[in-house]
Amino acid sequence: MEPIATTKEMQECDRIAIRNYRIPSTLLMENAGRGVVDTMEKELGPVGGRSIYVICGKGNNGGDGLVVARHLYNRGARVKVFLAAKPMQLKGDPKTNLSILKEMLKSEKSSALDLIENTDEKKLRNHPFPDIIVDALFGTGFTGAVGGEYEKMIRWINESGSKVVAVDVPSGSNSDNGAVENVAVHAQITVTMGLRKVGLLVHRGRECAGVVHTVDIGIPKVVYERSRIRTWFVKREDVQRMLPRRPLDAHKHSVGKIFVLAGSRGLTGATVMCSNSAMRTGAGAVVLGIPRSLLPVVSKKLTEVMPNPLEETEDQSVSLKARKEIDRHVRWSDLVVLGPGLGRNTETEELILDLIKTIDKPILLDADGLNALARSPNIVAKRKAPTILTPHAGEFSRIMKISSEEIERNRVEVARMGAKSLKSILVLKGAPTVTATPEGEVYINSTGNAGMATAGAGDVLSGTIAALGGQHISAIDAAVCGVFVHGRAGDIAKEKYGEISLIASDIIEALPTAITQTLSGE
Repeated sequence: MEPIATTKEMQECDRIAIRNYRIPSTLLMENAGRGVVDTMEKELGPVGGRSIYVICGKGNNGGDGLVVARHLYNRGARVKVFLAAKPMQLKGDPKTNLSILKEMLKSEKSSALDLIENTDEKKLRNHPFPDIIVDALFGTGFTGAVGGEYEKMIRWINESGSKVVAVDVPSGSNSDNGAVENVAVHAQITVTMGLRKVGLLVHRGRECAGVVHTVDIGIPKVVYERSRIRTWFVKREDVQRMLPRRPLDAHKHSVGKIFVLAGSRGLTGATVMCSNSAMRTGAGAVVLGIPRSLLPVVSKKLTEVMPNPLEETEDQSVSLKARKEIDRHVRWSDLVVLGPGLGRNTETEELILDLIKTIDKPILLDADGLNALARSPNIVAKRKAPTILTPHAGEFSRIMKISSEEIERNRVEVARMGAKSLKSILVLKGAPTVTATPEGEVYINSTGNAGMATAGAGDVLSGTIAALGGQHISAIDAAVCGVFVHGRAGDIAKEKYGEISLIASDIIEALPTAITQTLSGE
């Protein structure tokens, strides 16, 4: 899988390359700048003859920009460098590259190359908008709000209508969590150095980055392999390797027996979608435990799934009296799903908590299973068998007693912390969905779209993960693969119906194609 770095992790890789492998920092900066220009030509076509502004800050990101400017000029572009600092503020490699550029200006005296120092918004507005703007203002170390002239300059970039290429990260966005406090560059292309950064994949940083390209700047591969990086970007080829294959001697009881405990008055749709998606994802057999009075309604919508009536409460949710029948199905199953549409009845919640404590098989908790868990979160940490939790931000907020805003702002690190604390596999649903393990690994998903923000999509995800978990792959592989396949099915459904009209049953319909395409490499 592709490793994803935080700012500190990438800085440590840089330090090791420079200190242990004696790679000059100027060479790393040179490779970075040239890589940006190579990517620009690959994505936007030859730069020769085009008007390009390179807007540089005083730090290493600005130094990269100065290298970019030199290579653009060498390839025939008409380049203006706007240095948003006084020359005396530049140190080290950025200072070296500024000196090189100044020597070029002295010796070549070309109208195709210009340097404007101590740039502010007024100086930018004295020039017509170019074909392309290269944003090299702030690098990965930036946090907080953009202030003063920098804010005005970024707004000018965004108003320009020019193609915008960001160097490493869009200026104004946080490279660790994608947060944007007030304003950030909106790039069509971001060229990031060495490894992709977490902030390019989450929160508003994801929107600002556009299409992300990663440039090899010459750091030895072994540096990354020996690093402490524990965040990964999940791609199709990764899931292709992990997905289960059917043996020739397979039978329905050998490829996943799933027991789903779900449903209450007014919430029967969740039971149907979860159960049907489990069948579509390859479960050999699915038994659905449902309140007795709801059986006629649910049976009309199920063919392959086996609904089983259970004792119920007065408000038509599963009763504690159903425990003996539930235990029978638990013993039969390979994995148990607790939660879709179970409701908030106090007796039902007591049943859920007791089942979490006593079931000695893998369980997946979703929806009202998670709402019940919020009453006593620590009980999952005591389980011996794997537990998969699939909350959205609101459900996770209730479990962890932190705000939904904080979860969305730092979803990767919050998921990592939550999985460790609860000693469970945590699938934090959202854009993007991230899966964390009790050991602290985090997997960022690469599929899915905004159309999947629709009622029932989470129930489909639960069934998808459960089915894979019953097919002799690890619980973490089932979670990672299930999230990817679910998102891929959503992408297929989007192609057919569009984002606005997409509904959860469309995702179920697309699951077979999503699995087939992932396995075949399409």
